[in-house]
Amino acid sequence: MPGKKRKTRSKRKKARKRVSKSPPKHPNALERIRVHLKAGRYRDTRHASERKEERTISLLEIKQVIEGGYHEPKRDKYRPEYRAWSHAVRGKTIDERELRIVVSFDEEDYLLIVTAIGLDE
Repeated sequence: MPGKKRKTRSKRKKARKRVSKSPPKHPNALERIRVHLKAGRYRDTRHASERKEERTISLLEIKQVIEGGYHEPKRDKYRPEYRAWSHAVRGKTIDERELRIVVSFDEEDYLLIVTAIGLDE
């Protein structure tokens, strides 16, 4: 093919090395989330505050779901722009309301409540 350059093997190898792989997830994510929540080491993101108000989800309901719910590892995502994993926890409140709570950890090792979603609405 005239005019078309082909990458050499070493250039392809270097290009593959530049693609950053996500770091491993914490092996006990749900336990770590619960420990931070119990210790009061958590914060809402602006997005979570807006969604809580919009969906009438209280902090008490979020705590109930995290304390009694289960981790949904297939919904975990690595966010390279934040260099952090987000984790999904699903469960029911005392009022039997089914919620999914998405959390992450910041660089100061605070639990960040990213969003709250009502699943039965």
